[in-house]
Amino acid sequence: MKSLNEDLKTGQFKKVYLLYGEEAYLKRQYRDKLRSAMLPLEDTMNYACYEGKNTDIKAVIDLAETLPFFAERRVIVLEDTGFFKNATPELAEYLKEMPETTAMIFVENEVDKRGKLYKAVQSQGRAVELSRQDEVTLIRWILGSVKKEGKQVTEPTVRHFLNKVGTDMENIQKELEKLFCYTLEKDSITIADVEEICTTQITSRIFDMVNAVADKKQRKALDYYYDLLALKEPPMRILFLLARQFKLLLEVKVLDGQGYARKEIASKTGLHPFVVGKYQEQAKTFSEEALRGILEESVEIEERVKTGNLTDTLGVELFIVKYSSKEEGTCQK
Repeated sequence: MKSLNEDLKTGQFKKVYLLYGEEAYLKRQYRDKLRSAMLPLEDTMNYACYEGKNTDIKAVIDLAETLPFFAERRVIVLEDTGFFKNATPELAEYLKEMPETTAMIFVENEVDKRGKLYKAVQSQGRAVELSRQDEVTLIRWILGSVKKEGKQVTEPTVRHFLNKVGTDMENIQKELEKLFCYTLEKDSITIADVEEICTTQITSRIFDMVNAVADKKQRKALDYYYDLLALKEPPMRILFLLARQFKLLLEVKVLDGQGYARKEIASKTGLHPFVVGKYQEQAKTFSEEALRGILEESVEIEERVKTGNLTDTLGVELFIVKYSSKEEGTCQK
């Protein structure tokens, strides 16, 4: 990101940029910053955007060869084309001879760094990975946003906010806007404000439900379940999310036992580094054998529901009751 910020600051732009990675918010932010810095927003004649796997490479190259109309450059944005996962040698070769009057901005989720197109972008421009941000960065970003609003907030409140709304930056931004509107007449933001106005992500509810199951707090676990049903969450989706949670706990427990560091566990499981620590703590409550048994039970419940031997609402309820029962020996340190 440092190189992108430097280009934006100096106005010295490369002719091709690749923004890739898991953090959609940052990709969109830098896409828009580059686009507006390279070309006035009102100039639609020299701007084009292609999106999707069916993007015609020949049409893109033909447009790139067209001189801009009364402007310094033509800007072409290409999003989620899959070009960096497929063989696109003609585009890779073209970038080497693309005129200086054309700038391309690629926005992708995944790339093959061994591919010719990726290497061509590295050679002719910038390939920048915008990955999920760590806890420290997210907290600093939130604190900065709060300060711009002329408000105050404590770090424990920010951590509570993150636990509630999740680590997706786009969702964080939306929830912050709600929070700022709600506290319009106040100088500071409190945990009570967060609880009152911010929406708890379903993954956070599932995490809390698993905690309740681990702690053998059956009433609490069922209350979480009934809350999700009241929010119109389908029972089988809840079961899927529960099973996914237990599967992640098993993966974290195994990797932790093999001595992997938190960052490596995050990379292998796809979890945000911020939440890996929470998963490590939760995983300690279960044995590997118990977690495997729970996953097998979830498959069995799903099969019984699909064959009509059990209703979906009751099936998930029985699943929660069984593993939150004090008699069920699923939890071990």
